[in-house]
Amino acid sequence: MLFVATALLLVLVAAGLHVAVVLGLMGSVLAEMFSPFPVFRALGELTWSSSTNFLLLSVPLFIMMGELLLRAGLTEKMYECLDTWVGRIPGGLMHTNIAASAVFAATSGSSLATAATIGTVSIPNMRTNGYNPALFLGSVAAGGTLGILIPPSINTILYGSLSDTSVSALYLASFVPGFLLAALFSAVILVACIVKPTLGGVPSRSYSWGERIRSLVHLGPPLLLFVLVVGSIYLGIATPTEAASLGVVATLMLTIARGRLSIEVLLRAFEGTVRTTSMVLLIVVAALFLNFVLSTLGLTTTIVNAVTSLAWPPLGVLVAIICLYLLLGCFIETITLMVATTPLVVPVIKSIGYDPVWFGVVFIILIEAALITAPIGMNLFVVQAVRGKGPFRDVVVGSLPFLLMMLVMIALLIAFPDLALMLPRKFSTG
Repeated sequence: MLFVATALLLVLVAAGLHVAVVLGLMGSVLAEMFSPFPVFRALGELTWSSSTNFLLLSVPLFIMMGELLLRAGLTEKMYECLDTWVGRIPGGLMHTNIAASAVFAATSGSSLATAATIGTVSIPNMRTNGYNPALFLGSVAAGGTLGILIPPSINTILYGSLSDTSVSALYLASFVPGFLLAALFSAVILVACIVKPTLGGVPSRSYSWGERIRSLVHLGPPLLLFVLVVGSIYLGIATPTEAASLGVVATLMLTIARGRLSIEVLLRAFEGTVRTTSMVLLIVVAALFLNFVLSTLGLTTTIVNAVTSLAWPPLGVLVAIICLYLLLGCFIETITLMVATTPLVVPVIKSIGYDPVWFGVVFIILIEAALITAPIGMNLFVVQAVRGKGPFRDVVVGSLPFLLMMLVMIALLIAFPDLALMLPRKFSTG
């Protein structure tokens, strides 16, 4: 049955069908072939329970928040502010790309939105300042992946929902690894540009300390949103869903304050929110049906028993899982990979003694890696689309050093688990 399920997944994905269709068809075929009773009767209940899940209500709210930020014009000023502080470091605007991605990620919760927004602001500077296209575009694509690691993150909410893990604890666990990964990205840029200065293009003009300090006002809006959304969760004022609604209201107020709110802006934000939310939640419903079928057929228990019977050390099983995700990430879209495998892998992780909160951070980094690995890494296509003309190979090659840094981050988490677990142990509200 496991062989049939794996082969079916690969065939349907290769056929280019929509993700939700792939998952729904898998569940239907496996139920028809192996189930002794009609599991389709549970589809209505599964659809209703998933669509009324209070935690998942935060998904469209965070998407709405990102859509409004994208259209409020806050990103350009934030980018200019960060450039005054890091633009003179070897690597110049590439450090600004990483810093701006980290800040924007802390408000948007979306990797694709982060890559598209920072790319739109930064790529014109790549052309005028003579940066190496591959490394520059790679910094934008990799920086965008921080959107699903640094809280608030839509993917973290999905992982928490699918694995029955506290989203508050996951957010706390993501803080240190998220910003440490951003530092590793900047470190690889710094080393590359010291070794080969021509990669770094023309440095930004120097700024006085007065200009730098005055520019900090432009960091106010994104930091305000971050404190409001994430701070309200850990002060016990709001649940993640309520915090997302606070973020939407605050973003609307910031948009009004900048004079950017109009009927057209609202309609475009609403349309983008509906499109993305419909896609995500349809996938979630289909995935829950598939997971119900797999659990009913006993496949989840079979996998756990098979892994534990191998008598491999826990680290060996973990490394095998990491290698499998790196391979699958090259061929399977990230949300598909996430929702189709989380309910299967997390029980295995628990059975060999790893903390599901800690693994959630490792798992999100692996999903990040899938966003910048060819041939279907979504951030690669987003950055290339923003760039317009030029070989796609530049984006792929330029992302490789940052992929290596993700593996370094995973190794650090394995060696020092408290990088992820120290904050949840001290402050998690559960």
